[in-house]
Amino acid sequence: MTKQVPPMTPGDLHPDAPRGLMARFRNYFLTGLVVAGPIAITFYLTWWFVNWVDNLVRPFVPTAYRPETYLPFGLPGSGLIVAVIALTLLGFLTANLIGRSLVDLGERLLGRIPAVRAIYRGLKQVFETLFSGNGSSFRRVGLVEFPSPGMWSIVLISQAPSAELAASLPGDEEQISVFLPCAPNPTTGFFFYVPKSKIIEIEMSTEDAATLIMSCGVVQPGSSEQKKAAALAGMANAARIAGQAAALQPAPAKVE
Repeated sequence: MTKQVPPMTPGDLHPDAPRGLMARFRNYFLTGLVVAGPIAITFYLTWWFVNWVDNLVRPFVPTAYRPETYLPFGLPGSGLIVAVIALTLLGFLTANLIGRSLVDLGERLLGRIPAVRAIYRGLKQVFETLFSGNGSSFRRVGLVEFPSPGMWSIVLISQAPSAELAASLPGDEEQISVFLPCAPNPTTGFFFYVPKSKIIEIEMSTEDAATLIMSCGVVQPGSSEQKKAAALAGMANAARIAGQAAALQPAPAKVE
């Protein structure tokens, strides 16, 4: 009678099991990647944005006022400083009567061009909504029952539909427009209207919601930095143990 050996589980593995050196190396590498990856990507995106603004603004700056004219190297960020000063000056001039009159004149001219009119008005409404101090779009977070009953998804709450659109929606209940970000890329998702009673508004910032979505639930809101790093390192450790268990699992007996 052949004695049956119970299958080995990851919890039964000894820390000094075979291949432990490579497993530890992989665990430390993944932990270092978790720490250095976000920092490197943040610096890269910041550097890319600064260079993009510099290349966009530099052709409008006279050569005599460019730092590279007097320095043996270029000065990153000089175009960004010029852009900030120019936009601030433009806002200051627009706030007075003469500047407002010029803006109204330019808007009337753009309004006479059929193709440009729709693009300009749409972009203006988007910018006014996003950068207005009194706007409430995408500053509230909620839960909706999606994609099926009993399953809940995080959504960013936007504005109520216009009167014309609300009249076309079925039912008499007030509708709210929401945006459902997709994981792990929250810039893509679904936009739809949902009855106000179907939304559960939660006390969570949009930054915490984006972090929760990008991490696929690993980093929970309110977690300290140590807990976040421990959670990500735990995922790497679980992958290491699973790899050891698969390597030590005996091969199935060959049936003749």
